[in-house]
Amino acid sequence: MEISEIQNELDNLKTKLAHFRRSLDFEALSESISINEQKMSEPNFWEHQEQAQKVISETNRMKEKSESFQNLSTQLEDTEAALELLREEEDKDLENEVAAQVEELKIIFQNYELSLLLSEKYDDHNALMEIHPGAGGTEAMDWADMLLRMYRRYSENHNLKFEIENYEPGDEAGVKSVSIRIQGKNAFGLLKSENGVHRLVRLSPFDSAKRRHTSFASVEVIPEIDQSINIEINPDDLRVDVFRSSGAGGQHINKTSSAVRITHLPTGIVTSSQAQRSQIQNRETAMNMLRAKLFQLEEEKKRKQTQELKGNQKEIGFGSQIRSYVFHPYSMVKDLRTGQETSNVSAVMDGKIDNFIYSYLQWLLSQKNPT
Repeated sequence: MEISEIQNELDNLKTKLAHFRRSLDFEALSESISINEQKMSEPNFWEHQEQAQKVISETNRMKEKSESFQNLSTQLEDTEAALELLREEEDKDLENEVAAQVEELKIIFQNYELSLLLSEKYDDHNALMEIHPGAGGTEAMDWADMLLRMYRRYSENHNLKFEIENYEPGDEAGVKSVSIRIQGKNAFGLLKSENGVHRLVRLSPFDSAKRRHTSFASVEVIPEIDQSINIEINPDDLRVDVFRSSGAGGQHINKTSSAVRITHLPTGIVTSSQAQRSQIQNRETAMNMLRAKLFQLEEEKKRKQTQELKGNQKEIGFGSQIRSYVFHPYSMVKDLRTGQETSNVSAVMDGKIDNFIYSYLQWLLSQKNPT
């Protein structure tokens, strides 16, 4: 990388840093930190432990945001100083060192920008995901299973805990339905981009004539809600069924009727769990999933009402095709919302979907703040 190229890259990063500074509003951030620290110093602060923990967590997040920005600014200044030294000495080894420093700084900036993009209300919650094949029998069920593997690999790559709560295997191959709980930092914020219908085009391994098939699978992603959010559920509105587990889950599978399925009669929402060892644990898990779905249903109603008032029809909701995966006659994965695409299909199916997630978060921000 030439000195002029290094300078251009640093100029771009300086522009980004100025944008970050404007979006953070440091004066308001500092004031909020001071208010919380004042609360934490009060004698009766720990009388309500749950509320106290929330204040501490919120304060730590704000401090981390402020300190991360300061570190970013310092690293940029250090790199600019190294560039000035390079101008004086014009040493090839130093040029390579500064170029490597700039590339590393670009990655740090991108990760910081991602943390700013993940600032919506429920982005820091765990994610509850369901995958269902569309019409097409075994072909569609196999596609659902391929998506399941993709998200498992993504979770592994990002230190997210991936736990299958309910698994219904396909008759010949693949999966009929699967529910997953994904735990970790910003799990919902990262994976909300996957909410929608995924389309596959390939030569079917289940077709003896090797014809090209198109398959669909729906992916639903909602945030897991905590106990502080009150969702009233009338026990008379529930039908609870117990059954033997059937699928990859643990050593207790098929030995006892420990799996639980809960149907919410007014809405028709069904949740199931078979991953836990006891019927009581599975019931609790299924109820938590139901609470999250009912909460999401209410949030969706509010969102639609707001959109109707604003006359805003831009956002693509659940049930729309969001991404196309073409294995044949060419290799291409393309997100239909953002235009992000890649020909490296195998990498995507191995969980490398970061560029799609990053582009979606930027696209989402642009929908809220159109230029």
